[in-house]
Amino acid sequence: MGELWFVGLGLGDERGLSRAGMEALRASAVVFAEEYTAVAPEGTLDRLAAELGRPVERLTRSLVESERPIVEALGRPARVALLVVGDPFGATTHVALRLAAERAGHTWRYVPNASILTAAAGFLGLSAYRFGRTVSLPFPAPGFEPRSPVEHLAANRDRGLHTLVLLDLVPAEHRFLLAGDGLALLRARDPERSVLPEDAGVAVAARVGRPEAAGWYGPFARMRSVDFGPPLHAIVVPAPELHFEEAAAIERFRLAERR
Repeated sequence: MGELWFVGLGLGDERGLSRAGMEALRASAVVFAEEYTAVAPEGTLDRLAAELGRPVERLTRSLVESERPIVEALGRPARVALLVVGDPFGATTHVALRLAAERAGHTWRYVPNASILTAAAGFLGLSAYRFGRTVSLPFPAPGFEPRSPVEHLAANRDRGLHTLVLLDLVPAEHRFLLAGDGLALLRARDPERSVLPEDAGVAVAARVGRPEAAGWYGPFARMRSVDFGPPLHAIVVPAPELHFEEAAAIERFRLAERR
């Protein structure tokens, strides 16, 4: 039967591949890539295909979730690689694919890499041990305005924990939820300002893992009007009380005082 390799690309371009990851891609008869959970810098997959000497076939979200192209390739049989921006198992879809491969009698291997789930904390200088439940903030849609992101954020803050807020994206349509819009959505779902008062500290980490990575930290009221540049963005809401080392580390990202 076939063997499915889940290979993490990391948060930057093809240079972020580990040696083990590159060896797995070279040894695979078929290399797939998905970019719906995150997006690699422009040209990354094309350069990687040229280096491998074979195509890297991009899969849409629906094709990955259908499992069909990957399971069919495994059935030839063959070694098949799925390249994922960040870490492969940061997305539950890929766990489902792993289980589908097992049910079909195939084996799988895992080559991890950096993920925003931990890199945002490291970049900002916050302790990864103090993060609570991660929050996903979807694009707004008519009749779809879930309050659960604010509820999970409130629960984390009540427990003295930091919160990572992941922002929605639809790469096929070139749509990315930017941090400024995400902060506006959080305010709209917390109009009483009971979860996030205007003076609550909020951070944004943008393009983490790339040379142009940048961060900002300041009161919620001011952060909503900042231009954070191009995606990808992540919002981090620190706990109400910071450890003194966390406070010193995140201070370097503080917005300049208004004159």
